[in-house]
Amino acid sequence: MKFMKLGTRPDTFYTEEAARTVVSDVSSDLIIKINNITYHLHKHQLLPKCGLLQRICSDSEDSNSVTLELHDIPGGEDAFELCAKFCYGITINLSAHNTVPAFCAAKFLRMTESVEKGNLVLKLESFFNSCILEGWKDVVVALQSTGKLPEWSENLGITRRCIDSVIEKILTPPAKVTWSYTYTRPGYSRKQHQLAPKDWWTEDVSDLDIDLFRCIITAVRSANILSPQLIGEALHVYASRWLPNTSKSQPPESSASQTEDVEKKQRILETVANMIPGDRESVSVGFLLRLLSIANFLGASPVTKGELIRRSCVQLEEATVNDLLFPSHSSSGRHFYDVDLVGAVLQSFLVQWRRQHTGEEGGQSLRLIRKVGKLIDSYLQVIARDVNMPVSKVVTLAQALPEIARPDHDDLYKTINIYLKAHPDLAKPEKKQLCRILDCQKLSPEVRAHAVRNERLPLRTVVQVLFFEQEKGSGSTSRKPPPVTGDQENLSKSKVSPDEKSRETQEGTTRTRMPNVTERSRSRATDSEVKLIVEPEQNLSRKELEQREKGRMTVGEEGISGSKFEFPSSSNKVMAQRRTNSKGRSSR
Repeated sequence: MKFMKLGTRPDTFYTEEAARTVVSDVSSDLIIKINNITYHLHKHQLLPKCGLLQRICSDSEDSNSVTLELHDIPGGEDAFELCAKFCYGITINLSAHNTVPAFCAAKFLRMTESVEKGNLVLKLESFFNSCILEGWKDVVVALQSTGKLPEWSENLGITRRCIDSVIEKILTPPAKVTWSYTYTRPGYSRKQHQLAPKDWWTEDVSDLDIDLFRCIITAVRSANILSPQLIGEALHVYASRWLPNTSKSQPPESSASQTEDVEKKQRILETVANMIPGDRESVSVGFLLRLLSIANFLGASPVTKGELIRRSCVQLEEATVNDLLFPSHSSSGRHFYDVDLVGAVLQSFLVQWRRQHTGEEGGQSLRLIRKVGKLIDSYLQVIARDVNMPVSKVVTLAQALPEIARPDHDDLYKTINIYLKAHPDLAKPEKKQLCRILDCQKLSPEVRAHAVRNERLPLRTVVQVLFFEQEKGSGSTSRKPPPVTGDQENLSKSKVSPDEKSRETQEGTTRTRMPNVTERSRSRATDSEVKLIVEPEQNLSRKELEQREKGRMTVGEEGISGSKFEFPSSSNKVMAQRRTNSKGRSSR
C-alpha cells in the first residue's frame, strides 16, 4: 500500500479534557468546535491556507478571538485535524485509508491553489491519481472509504474514478496482473501458480458495500468479457462474506438493532439473488439451495424465495444430500431439518419435469427422475434419524415422487427401518401409515428376507411381504431362512408370566396356521382367504396384538446393507422359525 508524508515538524497537538491545543508561545485566537471536541488554534497558521476560514473571520466583528462551529465538515474531527496539521507544517501520513476524507475536508475548507500555491487539495489530488488509482488494494480501500461520505465522494468524482479503476483491473487478462491481491482459497500457493487465477479479484471486492459491489458486477457483466461462472464465483464469495451461516446462527431477534441488521442482510440477499446470471452453470445448485435456506432464515420476500426455488429445481439432479440438509428455524422448533423447504423445491422440479417430458417414457426423462428419486430417498434416510421428525412429513415427501422414480423400494424400506429404530415408541397407527408407502412387490430378495425377520415392522407388513414372496418365489429353489443369532435371542430374554405364556402359545398357533392359508390362496384362494392373509391382525384381540409386539425381537438396522440373508422359499418355514422363537421365549 502506498503512503505520502507531508510536513516536517513534530506533532505538538495535545488533549486536555475535551480540548485539543497546539503547544505554542502565542495564545490561541481561533476556536473551532467539531462535534464534542474543541480546537484552540491560531489564525496566522490556518487562514493563509483555508479560504473558508478567511471569509468567516473577515465577517466577524471580534478581531481578537473567533469561535466557529464546523460540525458539518466531511470526515469529522479526524479529517479536520489532518488539514490543521498541514497548515502548521506538522508531519502527516496519508494513505488509501484517510485520503478520501482528507480530500473532502480540504475541499470543504477551500484549501485550493487559488488561496495559496502548493495547497493541500493539489497534493491530495496528485497522490490520488498517481498512487491510489494505480494500485489494486489501494483503490479498493479508497472505494470502501467513500461509503462513509457518499454524497461528497460522488460530487467530487472520487467514487466514479475508483469504480472505473477497479473495473479496468478486473477486466485485465490474468497473465498481465502484476499487482498484489488477496487470495486465501484452500490449496492455493503463489509459488505453484505463476499466473494469477481467473477469480483473483473476487475476495478483495467482497469487502465493498453492497451498492458499490452491485455497480461493479453490473459493469463487468455488461462488458461480456468474463464468463458467467466467474461472475457466479464473485457472488458466492460475497455471500459467504456477508450472509449468515444458518447452521450456526440463531433465528434473528425482534430488537431494534437486530431488526436493522436483518433488513440489511435481506437487502444483500435479494441483490445477490437478482445478479445471478441466467446461465444454468453460472452457480452451483448447492449455492442456490444455501441462499434459499438463508432466505427462509431471514424471512425474505416470497418473490425472492420463489425465484430461488425456481432456479434450484432446474439443477436439482446435481445436488447432494448435504445440499438438502437445511436446518429448520420454525417457531415450533420440533425438528431439526426443514423438510417443507425441500418439498417445495421437489414440487417445483416435478412440475417442470412433467411439463418438459410429457409423453416421454424413457431416455433422458427416466434417468433424470430416477436420479432425483435416489437423491430424495437418501435424504429421507438422513431425516428419519431425527427423533422429533413427524411421520406425516416423511410420508408426504416420500409420496411426492411419482412411481416411475423408484425402480425398487429397497431405499424406501431402509428409510422405514431407520425411522422405526429411531422412534421405538411409535404408535401402531403411525407405524401403519409409514409402512403404507412401501410396495412389497418392489423389494429385492435380500431386503424381503430382512423384512420377514424385522420385528419392528407391523405384522400386516410382514404378512404382505410373505404373500408376495409366495406369489413370486413359488418356483424358486428352497432355501432356509437365516438362523437367529445369539445377540438377537439375548435381546428377547425376559421373565414371562403364565398368562403371557398361554398368549404366546396361542399367538404361535395362529402364526402356524397362516402359511397353510397362504398355500390355499396359491390354488385359487377365495377373497376371504386372501383378506385373512393380508390383514391377519383383524382376527386377533387387542391384548394379543400388544403382546405380540412386546415379544418381538430387534433386528439391527445395519443388517440391511452388506448382509447375505437366505431367500426363504416357503412362508411355512419362516412362520415355523418365528413360532420356534416365540416358544423359546415362552420357555425362558
